[in-house]
Amino acid sequence: MTTESLLTKPERAQRVAPSVLAGIGAFTAVGVYVLVSSVDLGLWTSLGPGPGLFPFAMGGVLVAMSALWLVQELRRPSEKAEGIDRGMVVSVVVSLVLLASVMDLLGFQLSMFLFLLYHLKLRGRRTWMTSVVIALAGSVGAFYAFNYGLNVALPVSAFTPLNLIGL
Repeated sequence: MTTESLLTKPERAQRVAPSVLAGIGAFTAVGVYVLVSSVDLGLWTSLGPGPGLFPFAMGGVLVAMSALWLVQELRRPSEKAEGIDRGMVVSVVVSLVLLASVMDLLGFQLSMFLFLLYHLKLRGRRTWMTSVVIALAGSVGAFYAFNYGLNVALPVSAFTPLNLIGL
């Protein structure tokens, strides 16, 4: 028997970090909420798929992916998440809340343009040209794709001057 074996401690089983479990729980809760809410919309109509079918499928995928994530973490826990940019997380959440609050007032195109421009230029440190082009394509392009391609009405501006110029 060597002294090395006496001094070494047996390997402790790694545990899943509480923050990872919280994330898995949050995604599972959102998925279950979407599943339950989509059933009220109707999964099937006499003409075919109902308005709740797609959200139901996406909720199911979210729950399944959360379960898969849990299994992966139980088999092989991930390293501790160090160096998380909490400022980035807070800025994304605050900007999404702000986007949702001004969407009906400014309309989809202007709100989304400002949202994308903020994240591309200020948070992502892209060039002005790249930021403006992507923000325009993402806001105006998505607006026209949904309004005229898919016949899904997105909000327009409540301000008459902005509404008159097509925003």
